[in-house]
Amino acid sequence: MLFNSIEFMIFLPIVFILYWFITNRNLKLQNALLLVASYIFYGWWDWRFLSLIAFSSIVDYSVGIGLGKHEDSRKRKLLLLTSILVNLGFLMYFKYYNFFIDSFIDAFSFMGQSFHPSRLKIILPVGISFYTFQTLSYSIDVYRKKLEPTKDIIAFFAFVSFFPQLVAGPIERATHLLPQFYSKRTFDYHKAADGTRQILWGLFKKIVIADNCALVANSVFNNYQDQSGITLVLGVIFFTFQIYGDFSGYSDIAIGTSRLFGFNLMKNFAFPYFSRDIGEFWRRWHISLSSWFRDYLYIPLGGSRGGNLKKIRNTLIIFLVSGFWHGANWTFVFWGGLNALYFIPLLLSKKNRQNINTVAEGRIFPSIKEFFQIIFTFTLTAFAWIFFRAESITMAFDYIRLMIVNFELTMPVGTDIGIKQHFGIILVLFILAEWLQRDKEHALEIAENKLHIVVRWTAYYSIIAIILLFAGAQQDFIYFQF
Repeated sequence: MLFNSIEFMIFLPIVFILYWFITNRNLKLQNALLLVASYIFYGWWDWRFLSLIAFSSIVDYSVGIGLGKHEDSRKRKLLLLTSILVNLGFLMYFKYYNFFIDSFIDAFSFMGQSFHPSRLKIILPVGISFYTFQTLSYSIDVYRKKLEPTKDIIAFFAFVSFFPQLVAGPIERATHLLPQFYSKRTFDYHKAADGTRQILWGLFKKIVIADNCALVANSVFNNYQDQSGITLVLGVIFFTFQIYGDFSGYSDIAIGTSRLFGFNLMKNFAFPYFSRDIGEFWRRWHISLSSWFRDYLYIPLGGSRGGNLKKIRNTLIIFLVSGFWHGANWTFVFWGGLNALYFIPLLLSKKNRQNINTVAEGRIFPSIKEFFQIIFTFTLTAFAWIFFRAESITMAFDYIRLMIVNFELTMPVGTDIGIKQHFGIILVLFILAEWLQRDKEHALEIAENKLHIVVRWTAYYSIIAIILLFAGAQQDFIYFQF
């Protein structure tokens, strides 16, 4: 079920009414309702995969119970290994089986050998990368004794399948989200109102920004051989805003929807395109995944401790695995490796955490130095997105070659850039709004006592009007494929 669909517009109010007016007196009933609603939400795509998420939940619930009973280190390691093998086994099978088969075929062909294994017609379950990591965090944290194993099976199943963030995150930690299912929730008008504003901003980012940018980006990338260099540059820029509007828009809707039901999810994006270096960018982009890899992979590997070779090794591992997590294609691995190369100089010079505050804090305009830092970081990030968007590494390098060789400062032709004459103005206003609100949780976080009610509601209705007037052709959320 898509957030930007008619079905969800009907589904959400029904669940909201049942949650707050029918089951509000009984916590277990509320959790059971959320569980049923989440399975309906997920099963809307393909009901067959409900068995997969249910089985994963059963395994990790049972592992948690077992870890709570045993102190013997061997038994505990065996239980944790069971959770890891089951969850990553499913992920590897559904997401990477054909990728490994194709890689083996290419390797044997390169050596002049014929190799013809059978490929499987595997349908990738939506959101498997997200809920797999979420349920794994539970088993690992219980193993580390950072969390008591739960005996409330309904609460645990609801935690794993919580519908607002089930399909594309944020990837919640069990230590943060699971305890919220144990506590009685009371309706908070201010939290719900702010959640609704965040949903509205998320819809704007997805429907107006991302979907319109997709028209241009798709047109350019799908016909890149016939485009001028300046058009190829614009294609990269539009994809850069497409993926941000698409993914952060989903996160905004997920977080806002959760607040309607009394839950707090972690922040997943913190205005990353205003970053002054690549280290700051990765602290602000897809925060839930970056911090997951930091806590469950990077730190166990040794983190930044030890000599420079270990630091470089750990950084390469974390970025390459992050790239591989995104998809079964060498383009994602290359994208991850390229970002590692961006990051390593900062790490070795101990400047990777020099920009931890908000840029231009307390000021409207950035300094000249900050401005060029932002532009440089944005350029590095946009360049890396070429490999993320390309269908193959060969295509990515060919795209870059043509972008350089055919570069001319002429008006682009043969694309859908002019499809919305006023979209350029909307994009500039969007960037301006995010800049002015860069120290907030989201761009529509407005203190009700700071702006007159007429001004606030004029802004809300204006955004709704822009969504209705400038909606791009509906596109699937990019991260559904991951």
